[in-house]
Amino acid sequence: MPSNFIEELTWRGMLHDVMPGTEVHLLEEMRSAYVGIDPTADSLHIGHLVGVMMLRHFQLAGHKPYALIGGATGMIGDPSGKSAERNLLDEPTLRHNQQALKEQLSRFLDFDSTAANSSEKTANNAVLVNNYDWMKEFLFLDFIRDVGKHITVNYMMAKDSVKKRLTSEAKEGMSFTEFTYQMVQGYDFLHLYLNHNCSLQLGGSDQWGNITTGTEMIRRIGNGKGYALTCPLITKADGTKFGKTEGGNIWLDAERTSPYRFYQYWLNVSDEDAEKYIKIFTFLSREEIDKLIGEHQEAPHVRILQKRLAGEITVMVHSQEDFDNALKASNILFGKSTSEDLKKLDEKTFLDVFDGVPQAEILRSEFENGLDMIGALADKTGFLASNSEARRELKQNSISVNKEKVATDYVITSSDLINDKFVLLQRGKKNYFVLKVL
Repeated sequence: MPSNFIEELTWRGMLHDVMPGTEVHLLEEMRSAYVGIDPTADSLHIGHLVGVMMLRHFQLAGHKPYALIGGATGMIGDPSGKSAERNLLDEPTLRHNQQALKEQLSRFLDFDSTAANSSEKTANNAVLVNNYDWMKEFLFLDFIRDVGKHITVNYMMAKDSVKKRLTSEAKEGMSFTEFTYQMVQGYDFLHLYLNHNCSLQLGGSDQWGNITTGTEMIRRIGNGKGYALTCPLITKADGTKFGKTEGGNIWLDAERTSPYRFYQYWLNVSDEDAEKYIKIFTFLSREEIDKLIGEHQEAPHVRILQKRLAGEITVMVHSQEDFDNALKASNILFGKSTSEDLKKLDEKTFLDVFDGVPQAEILRSEFENGLDMIGALADKTGFLASNSEARRELKQNSISVNKEKVATDYVITSSDLINDKFVLLQRGKKNYFVLKVL
């Protein structure tokens, strides 16, 4: 018998609205549900994670999750919460993105589980589908005849996502293409209901209108009953947008957002947000989370919640090794570290750690011939204002090269290069400067 999925979401703060009868429906037997995922990039970002976490909780409760890649809907663009149309994608790009997304989803969802002593997949293994596969052969005339006639324009106009785009606040109107989006998404639900016995759609609270268009199609066309459940849109206590930084989205792909930068994002959330996020973005038990919150409230300066949250989600999205490396990289700036620790950093992580630190470019020949400390600190870099200041700081033992204290007679050579490209200079504890090889 399935466990109580609704109860799990409720205590975690992941339930915004649910159609009456959903809880009873899910407790009766194993059910199938899906979440739609935008395929406009070849990586998920952390804004997608709530829907993915809901699917994982659904699977852990004994149900069957479907991840729907919106290949067809991605070619249109969803007006929900948007003020303008999105770029449309071609099929090769969509297929590439689909494969990349499945690889990321497999870190959360079990697509390949098999029953004990059998090669057969278990009944509730996750399934990936793409709505382009059933929409690409659907002729326009067939769609408006077989599907469109069941949903009135009045019904579609009443949706909040449509109303917002048609108000005077919107800079642009809504194209017919976007107006039909809810019909296509609604048909997805109908298709999955008829072909995969999928009776529940999950999504963010801004998707309620599109989801209920699907339940209406199931009622009118499929003569059945579909259910809807939404989670709250994730916010930050300071009012800024969740999942965004000055550098853009926080991606799950390590090439787009390094594990170090990913870890730092979660480590730096506020106390209020950490208490909320640790319930949503980890699988820790209620008892363990309550204990962590209690410990954090007793000593908030230790940032127990942020550290546990950042660790759990970095390991889940990347790996234990990536988390360990992110922790070491963090200690380079904020704790004790050595030259060897620095040299273990890959180039991307090094640049992320020292993002915003002043740099000077030096010819490789300077390192091959040996760069004296006065030149490195002042004459050839401008890190310090003058040669005399450089001599004074060296005499006071306040200068480090790659985290190791050096004297006036030290010579920087090619052996000091990090990733064969960088040298880190430091005055005191907090003043850094990077030499970059040309």
